[in-house]
Amino acid sequence: MSKRLIVMTLALAMSAGSLLAQEASKPAEATKEAPAPRLTIVEPVKDFGVVPKGDKLDWTFQIKNTGNADLQIIAAKPGCGCTVADFDKLIKPGETGKVTAHVDTTNFAGPIAKSVSVETNDPSTPAATLTIHATVKPYVEAAPVGFVRYSLLQGEAQAQSVVLYSEEDEPFEITKIETPGDFVKVNTTKITDEKQRVQAGRPGQNQYKLDIVVGSDTKLGPLAEKIHVMTNSKHQPDYFISVTGVIRPTVRVDPTGINFGEVAPSDSAATRVLYVRSGNLQMPETLSVTKAESTSPNVAASVKPTANKGEYEVTLQVKKDAKPGDIDGSLKVYTNDKINSVITVPVKGTVKTAAAAPAAASKSK
Repeated sequence: MSKRLIVMTLALAMSAGSLLAQEASKPAEATKEAPAPRLTIVEPVKDFGVVPKGDKLDWTFQIKNTGNADLQIIAAKPGCGCTVADFDKLIKPGETGKVTAHVDTTNFAGPIAKSVSVETNDPSTPAATLTIHATVKPYVEAAPVGFVRYSLLQGEAQAQSVVLYSEEDEPFEITKIETPGDFVKVNTTKITDEKQRVQAGRPGQNQYKLDIVVGSDTKLGPLAEKIHVMTNSKHQPDYFISVTGVIRPTVRVDPTGINFGEVAPSDSAATRVLYVRSGNLQMPETLSVTKAESTSPNVAASVKPTANKGEYEVTLQVKKDAKPGDIDGSLKVYTNDKINSVITVPVKGTVKTAAAAPAAASKSK
């Protein structure tokens, strides 16, 4: 090997060694991680133990920032049955913030676990879960269930019953009952016959039968009300019975209004049809439509039964000799129904002459 080659080899080796030495001598500070927040939950689970049904559980979870940058709580999302009251959006390094959760136990019984999902800017723990545990004990309850449901025709009345019982030591008493209106009535009877008692609650404790009557004056549409039962229970003085269901009309009309628009008597739109149907799903054939008449001199009305039980077809026709002008009247349908003996449907529109359309087309040429 020549002296020149030996010298070059030694020079390259010395250069590589120098680079390695420089890399090793870099300041330790350059390899340090960038400042970052760190989420630390002081107590991620809160157990309330046994609580009376209806209690409102509130708990503030402590959130500590053990990092060296600001911790941001981006969101605190509750699970089913849990509502987040508030939370601190920014927690400085070394400081402690909070997330407050609320659970209403009114609709629960037995063991529950309600969680809150916390989202943060902590790169190592972007999400965490907070949980509230409890065992909900009903001290006042209803059998078979704590609600009644009705499906009634307008004008009908119906009674349903529940039995209220208690787990309290002291003699159980109902002190007051508030209904959502006069259309709901509650008759209360203290059960004295052992055969009528339900096999629930504390043995020997008082039980009450509640006969809940939804009256004939209930308004049409869905039912979503509550009966407030006040008792002497020290753990659960208030009990609510849900009243749900629907009140259907005895007679249904579809559509509920007619608008011809602007038509000539010869137009296809000058004929409109509506249907009258019985609301009685069990015996629809009891409905009879006896007559249909129009209050407008420009509109004729006729009625005939369809192939379906309790259904009638009413035809409205702009008369051939109808005079141009507005239609502003009504259709009256006469039935044998005791509540809806006469059904009134608004009828509107405008009559134009049959020659109006061709004349307008000629003018545009």
